[in-house]
Amino acid sequence: MNISTIVDVKRPTSLAEVQGWHDGCSWLAGGTWLFSEPQVAVNTLIDLERLGWAPLTVTEAGLEIAATCRIVEVHDFVGPPDWRAVPLFRHCIDAFLMSFKIWNAATIGGNICMSLPAGAMISLTAALEGVCTLWPRDGAPRTVPVAEFVTGNHANVLQPGELLRSIHLPAAALAKRTAMRQVSLTKFGRSAALIIGTLGQDGTDFLLTVTAATPRPVQLRFPACPSADDLRAALDARLPPEAYFADVHGSAPYKRHVTQYLAEQIRTELA
Repeated sequence: MNISTIVDVKRPTSLAEVQGWHDGCSWLAGGTWLFSEPQVAVNTLIDLERLGWAPLTVTEAGLEIAATCRIVEVHDFVGPPDWRAVPLFRHCIDAFLMSFKIWNAATIGGNICMSLPAGAMISLTAALEGVCTLWPRDGAPRTVPVAEFVTGNHANVLQPGELLRSIHLPAAALAKRTAMRQVSLTKFGRSAALIIGTLGQDGTDFLLTVTAATPRPVQLRFPACPSADDLRAALDARLPPEAYFADVHGSAPYKRHVTQYLAEQIRTELA
């Protein structure tokens, strides 16, 4: 759709060209949400495309994902053979409800910055221990774990004018075994729960990441794969009934039930 309030579109080739930030400014990457509904408070778009950030960069330390990287580029990524977690990329992308147009336009950074409970790229990058690099308008860059970046439904730690530059996935996390479960009330509906477990090759460092069922990612870490009783007790302690996110995609009691059920499936698979 057209946004009738826009009076200026800037296309900088470097962030040094972006001057005079004000409340009506908005960063533009894929724009799949921005152009989906009226943006009455926005009058200036700053298009990030011409900054030319490499979508995916493989190093010995891990994978650097530019905020402007398209969903389709992550879907097609192969990666080094010892990165056993890479198939999880496609599994999380398949949890999206989107057309091929969205698939080729939506960005990883956009999905994370939307900060919805069912943001599948939040689920993916949080489970793989991703760390966001943020660029403030003034000041030095700062880093925030993805699991701490999202603070609630459609809420995050970004300050006015601050930009998500990239997400780093460490090689150690990418080398882990993974198991994922996702459930929705309808066949192609929004996730009611998306749970991911990871475990080191040597059977240590079990990490369970709960998303969609909760307003923000919730992680439980164990030195090794826990017993069923230990996992259930940890979930009950960390996520009491009132901690679950109730909406039209599932009640809080339903999401609590499926979270515990799917978490046990994941624990069994990785064990």
